Amino acid sequence: MDRLPADPTVLHPFPDQPRVVLLKPLVTSPLIEVGEYSYYDDPDDPTAFETRNVLYHYGPEKLVIGKFCALGTGVRFIMNGANHRMDGPSTFPFPIMGGSWADHFDLLTGLPGKGDTVVGNDVWFGHGTMVMPGVRIGHGAIIASGSVVVDDVPDYGIVGGNPAGLIRTRYDDADIARLLAIAWWDWPAEHLTAHIRTVMSATVDDLEEAAPRTV
Repeated sequence: MDRLPADPTVLHPFPDQPRVVLLKPLVTSPLIEVGEYSYYDDPDDPTAFETRNVLYHYGPEKLVIGKFCALGTGVRFIMNGANHRMDGPSTFPFPIMGGSWADHFDLLTGLPGKGDTVVGNDVWFGHGTMVMPGVRIGHGAIIASGSVVVDDVPDYGIVGGNPAGLIRTRYDDADIARLLAIAWWDWPAEHLTAHIRTVMSATVDDLEEAAPRTV
């Protein structure tokens, strides 16, 4: 009897490792979208991801994370709600303190936002990385530990530092285009299961050969 693929609806994919959670069955906020099998690892409280790792998320901007992403401990997404006015002498948000200061809440509305924060598929985040508002991270990217990502990251780019800069790309432009066309993360689960070794350790040629054929 064939073994079934891993279950994307199980909160803890490793029963003996409660520090690892799949994010799709965990998140409840309508402002967060996560694809299947993307996981977060944290020895303290991985189930508090929405409050401990997605900060200042008051909307309407969304955090979108693709499939098969690996998030190391302490990865944090800073959302647009962290924004303060910078066009006057003080950046302090007086109206949120209440009292008569709340009469001036209009001073906090309409602050410029940077849009949704979007993470592609198969992105690896190292320990303690921080992603700033409105950043778009391409498919297959790698974010080095401790990086502060302030600009968009290209598909299959490796970035690191504060602010994070492009170290190199994992493949040349031609192979990146092929990988994006193959889009293995969208393969049916049964087909992906049959080709796990190819996805993890083979060449782009091999992956292209293994892709499901369309009729």
